Amino acid sequence: MTSDLWAQFFEAVLEEMPRAQQLRWQIHQSPQVSGNESETRDLILKELGNPTWEPVAETGGVVRIGPADGPAIGVRAELDALPIVEDTGAEFSSTNGAMHACGHDIHMAAAFAIARAAIRTPLPFAILLVLQPREEAYPSGARDISESEILERHDVHSMFGAHVHPRIPAGGIAVGAGAVNAASDEFRIMIRGSGGHAAYPHQADDSIVAMAAVIGAAQTVVSRTLDPMRPAVLSFGNLSAGSVANVLPSESFASGTIRTMDATDRETAYLTLTRIVSEVAEAYNCSGEVELIQGEPVLYNDPRVANAVSVALQEFGATVVEPMRSCGADDFSYYTEKFPGLMMFVGTNKSPDDPPLHSSRFLPEDASIYQMAMAYAVSLRATYEQLVK
Repeated sequence: MTSDLWAQFFEAVLEEMPRAQQLRWQIHQSPQVSGNESETRDLILKELGNPTWEPVAETGGVVRIGPADGPAIGVRAELDALPIVEDTGAEFSSTNGAMHACGHDIHMAAAFAIARAAIRTPLPFAILLVLQPREEAYPSGARDISESEILERHDVHSMFGAHVHPRIPAGGIAVGAGAVNAASDEFRIMIRGSGGHAAYPHQADDSIVAMAAVIGAAQTVVSRTLDPMRPAVLSFGNLSAGSVANVLPSESFASGTIRTMDATDRETAYLTLTRIVSEVAEAYNCSGEVELIQGEPVLYNDPRVANAVSVALQEFGATVVEPMRSCGADDFSYYTEKFPGLMMFVGTNKSPDDPPLHSSRFLPEDASIYQMAMAYAVSLRATYEQLVK
């Protein structure tokens, strides 16, 4: 592929920015929550010119752009919003009780610009635009797509994703090799006792006291079981028991998440938590059970892809910053389990007071669309050059 053709492609991406910005505003104004994204998908397909596409994961779709045969490079865009009431004051604010508070509207607009530019430019390889539902909810849309074999049918060589992030300075792009996001699993704990009158605790088996001991002991899962050189975090997010002040409830419930950056730690943490719940509850003459809802695996950036893209971005003049790693989770990890892949993070931070992801006030500037789209374009070039070597 000649440098002139790449220049043509990059110029086409730039020319698509007005349409991409308009699409971002439309999507932001009418967001759809997980599992109900078909209108968002259809809007993108319409703006692309109604290309041939294949449905996937119920409300998602894939569009192959370029040669019908041969390898394809995948670009993922998440379709779903969050059930959050927007408080940004933007002229294109949502008014339907949902909000793109995680930046998916930016992601879709950037992927749209790449797809439109690829339609206009005779690239010698295919781009597979993956319009993915349910990134914010279980069951994961990425899991369903990766298990559907549609990516294998299109001979996907590698997958790319990008995410805006308010912890990174505006204009910066983080590209890190290895684990960049944690595996995230939800646990649900039930403690059962006999219950009784608050005045006569000696005649009951108090599930609340047992649960309190379990919550305290569970903090040792990370601090005393896992290697401190590998990040992990166990957090409780929900606790419920009883309904009145003078009754000791027979059941207490708690739930939370375990986040790990290592597959062995993931299994060890669950087994240790299960043992703690059972044995601590028994010490209080209660019974304890743990249910695990397995979530996303570790998001692992392929080192060869990450290094090639990092070099290419710097040669392009982009500001490549330190790798972004966190115990947050993203179901893009299902793709990187099967294909060489890369998740990049595009900075939006301009002030220490900038709201975080999932805030009702989170609103990246439209400039992020171009930064992300060009990061994709440079990544496609770097990956294609690996393909032809």
